Amino acid sequence: MEGVPLLNQLRVFAGRALEAVCSIAGIRVGLEEPLHSVQPLIDGVEIRQYGARIAAQTAVVADEEAARSAGFRRLAGYIFGANHEDAKIAMTAPVDQRPATGDGQQIAMTAPVAQQVGRDGRWVIRFYMPGKWSLDTLPTPDDQRVELVEVAPETVAVLRFSGDRGPGSVAARTDQLRETLRATGFEPVGDAVAWYYDPPWTLPFRRRNEIALPVRENGADSGAN
Repeated sequence: MEGVPLLNQLRVFAGRALEAVCSIAGIRVGLEEPLHSVQPLIDGVEIRQYGARIAAQTAVVADEEAARSAGFRRLAGYIFGANHEDAKIAMTAPVDQRPATGDGQQIAMTAPVAQQVGRDGRWVIRFYMPGKWSLDTLPTPDDQRVELVEVAPETVAVLRFSGDRGPGSVAARTDQLRETLRATGFEPVGDAVAWYYDPPWTLPFRRRNEIALPVRENGADSGAN
């Protein structure tokens, strides 16, 4: 029996090592995505309809890449344990790529990570919560800079790309998406959002990056948040 804990530790280590190797190759293990429907459009662009969903978000004042890094760390801290629950609620540990930290409850990682610049110049970084959670059941963040929000249902045009995801590339892809939409019956009705599905160490040509732009068709508002 003394060998059982060590065996379990080896299994956990092997599982995390496999996930790390997979992430380098752009293979996403066990990451839930918000439910949505897909309608192909043209030139690699598709229209997606998302229902209401819950997100943890934080605002950062910095340049685009620095804001993404700082926001990711704050939100990762929340889902990996920097939150508080009633002492009578048992801690849980869903499958995740990183160990829990702090004294809170661990929340499963989902994809994508969203980044959007607000009208006041701040960058807003979001993690979407797994579908089983609600605002009533999610633990409160320890970091007051992290807030839980309900994202309204929305219709978005999405352009997927790999490789570089620096500010210049994101801006160029956003322009490409807007240009594509000019040739269709869809009209942009909000700010573009960058979605990232892979960590920085993923091989560039294996990364899944997306630009999402709220749209409406035939005068019907998308309902974007």
